[in-house]
Amino acid sequence: MYSSHGVLNVSENIEEKIKRLRELGKAAAEPEAPSPGPKPGRIPARPPKKPSKIGSLREKERRKRILIGAAVISIILIISIAAVYVYLQGKAARELEAAKQAKINEVNAYFKGNLTNDPVKKQLIEKIRAAQSVEDVEKIDVKKAYQDRLKEIEAARAAAEEKKRMEELNKAKTDKLNEVELDFEPLLNQPLPEDLKNEVVNTLNSLKGSINSAQSKEEVSAINPTPYIIDLWKKYYYYLIDSAPSEKVILKKGAEKHIYTKVEAKYEISRITEYGELLQYSIEKAQMVKIALVLPRKNVVGGYMEPGAKIQIFAQNKSKVYIKVADEGFIDLVLLPTQAGSISVSESQSNSNLYNNQATTTYTSSEQTTYQPGASVISQTTNENEQYSSGQTSSESSSASYNYNVNLAEVLKALAADKLNNPDDIKETLEKYGWKVMDLEQATRMLTMDPNTPVLVIVEVPSEFVSDILTYQNELYIANVVG
Repeated sequence: MYSSHGVLNVSENIEEKIKRLRELGKAAAEPEAPSPGPKPGRIPARPPKKPSKIGSLREKERRKRILIGAAVISIILIISIAAVYVYLQGKAARELEAAKQAKINEVNAYFKGNLTNDPVKKQLIEKIRAAQSVEDVEKIDVKKAYQDRLKEIEAARAAAEEKKRMEELNKAKTDKLNEVELDFEPLLNQPLPEDLKNEVVNTLNSLKGSINSAQSKEEVSAINPTPYIIDLWKKYYYYLIDSAPSEKVILKKGAEKHIYTKVEAKYEISRITEYGELLQYSIEKAQMVKIALVLPRKNVVGGYMEPGAKIQIFAQNKSKVYIKVADEGFIDLVLLPTQAGSISVSESQSNSNLYNNQATTTYTSSEQTTYQPGASVISQTTNENEQYSSGQTSSESSSASYNYNVNLAEVLKALAADKLNNPDDIKETLEKYGWKVMDLEQATRMLTMDPNTPVLVIVEVPSEFVSDILTYQNELYIANVVG
């Protein structure tokens, strides 16, 4: 395979040969220069012999033929050289075109699929087509360009993925930071003591630092502020419980209310594990108040309750469901019904004696006779019974009765007006009357008052329960806490 450089060298050699032939033809056509004259002081040489005309003609003819031959040879050489040059140029062009096509095929073999329309592929093809020699074509390293392009694409893809990852990471961080701030905001809005407030702020800043330093979305998602918030809310509730002026506090959760001692309240709060449930609680001081209720005796444990007894109050709502309206309270006083203010007693007594006297006398006689005639024995027995009786019966009977009525309400009025004799004795007797009636019922297991008899009960309950108690005051049931 010939290169363009080799063709140029051949053409230069041919041109040099043509120049030499031209110079040779010129030398043959030029007349010979006259010989210089004799130098002075020397004997002149014999003059040359003049050529003949025939010789001159022959010489000219010979030179002419030489020139014509040289011209023909030159033309033949020029034509041959031109043909060779054209041939070599065409062959080089064909070889160059074949090399370019082979190189383009190599480019297509590498740059396919997603790289079919790649700009690097277009640049390589343009570079191949612009090449001036086979050597220039062969210098184009398609494989290296392909590998470099793959590296560029991979680097660009990695950069794009990294950019996308960072954008997603930054968005995740922003969302998590907003979420954490929203979670902490309700707690920070509370009237926290200074030490607890500092702990809340430090915890929030620590979580923010962890979020900002996270290197992946997974690390951001793994940051859970809930356990920290629950712990801080519990500490705030403990602070409220300890700050309450009463010995007991009320835990409210929606419509539910329960009264606890401070230790019990802290224990109940410590058991909560769900953040949403914890936020439903509020803590109130247990301020005790007294209210009076008039209820049927059957709704007040029959009225058998002493002052100071611990109670719970229930009610029947509109859906006929029993609910607890007061978690804890105490009995202050139970007053007897109005029917107990009037005493009506009717007593009667009778005596009957029966006397019976009876006497009985019995006489008995027996006689037995035996005979033995020969070897046989004959026996005969005779019995006689006699009975005499006498009796006397007498009876005696006697009876007595009395009634009396006492209106205790009128007695109390007279006692208050100091219109009775021996008021101290009467007062002492009346003080014992109330509990004696109840005690006698329990002792004798005999019910003296109707179960529906109204009873006035004064109870001591936390003020938080009063509104519910009054709402259901006609449907209340008081239970005596015994455990």
